[in-house]
Amino acid sequence: MPAKTSPPDEIDAAQALGLLKAGASPAYRAGLARYGIPDTHALGVPMRDIQALGKRIGRRHALAQPLWDSGIYEARLLVAFIADPAQLTPTQMDRWCRQFDNWAVCDTLCLHLFDRSPHAWTRVGAWARKRDEFQKRAAFALLAGLAVHDKRTGDAPFLDGLALVEAAADDARNFVSKGVSWALRAIGHRNAALHAAALALATRLAASVEATRRWIGKDALRDLNRPLIRAKVAKSGKGRARKAV
Repeated sequence: MPAKTSPPDEIDAAQALGLLKAGASPAYRAGLARYGIPDTHALGVPMRDIQALGKRIGRRHALAQPLWDSGIYEARLLVAFIADPAQLTPTQMDRWCRQFDNWAVCDTLCLHLFDRSPHAWTRVGAWARKRDEFQKRAAFALLAGLAVHDKRTGDAPFLDGLALVEAAADDARNFVSKGVSWALRAIGHRNAALHAAALALATRLAASVEATRRWIGKDALRDLNRPLIRAKVAKSGKGRARKAV
């Protein structure tokens, strides 16, 4: 018989915050600044412990908003693991996105929660038009997450995503330009056709006279031309061809 799994603990928001505070490390908190993460509202809890607590709680959407409203860095990370993507609304996603103030919360929610939402694709386009640095980064972190985790969507939305990448490639802000490069590379990892399209865009960007576009292009070219990536997408192309026969 298969081993029985324990049901999630019935922990409320106050108890979850108490558990985070109990696991806090001043030394870990002090190290956050090295990664460009403000420690003003941080406790100092390692990500592995936050994920373990999220697994212990399970998907409990009702806890997400009070944890988010606490403003505590680790509580906002925990939201990514306990909110239910099926219950997210575009309004709630937009509200949280507007309050992103560091790359870690932005990326964690985009890669562990938002990219599983039925509203994910609509948010990519909406956030790509934002001016705020972390809102705009969220568009491309989410696009990168979809490129990795969305196994059902065809190539067309990702080709549209490459158009968003090209439009944003002149944004020199650190977290935006890195997010744009990330999305470009992730799309190019999906399959042979998208690899070719991403490679063509990266080549154009790398030849640009504008420094940020050139950096994004060269950064993507280094990755997309790696033998490991080329072998991966070539294999995916053969798999598609066999399915089509």
